[in-house]
Amino acid sequence: MSLPDTHVRAVTERAVTAVRDDTLTPSEAARTRRGVIWELPGFRTGDALASLVLAAAAPRRMAVYDRRVQQALNTIALTPTPTPTPTPTPGRYGRYLQLVDDLLQHGRAQADRWTARDIDTALYWAGRPASTQL
Repeated sequence: MSLPDTHVRAVTERAVTAVRDDTLTPSEAARTRRGVIWELPGFRTGDALASLVLAAAAPRRMAVYDRRVQQALNTIALTPTPTPTPTPTPGRYGRYLQLVDDLLQHGRAQADRWTARDIDTALYWAGRPASTQL
């Protein structure tokens, strides 16, 4: 599937503008912008690639979501999905960003300068397979 460059730019501009909008909470921005970026080929299923693009646009507010992050969340009994394993349930990325924001708020005194990106990086490393752990 080939889309005109102008269409791809218009979609990504709408997504980037919203994730940088401080009037929206990170989870609200994630929910609405995940829906916008869905318009592009390759972004219709799964949240890993879409979350990567959105996190690159606003790393202090957005976070990357992938299978390692999900594994770490399962380990600590937190999950943005209705079930303990990743599903294509709509709104998962927004629920994940709400969890990230809750973690940031909860640990604010100990992690004053942490960002959403710091949280997802920590979860990524915590969720790595046991065979790769140090």
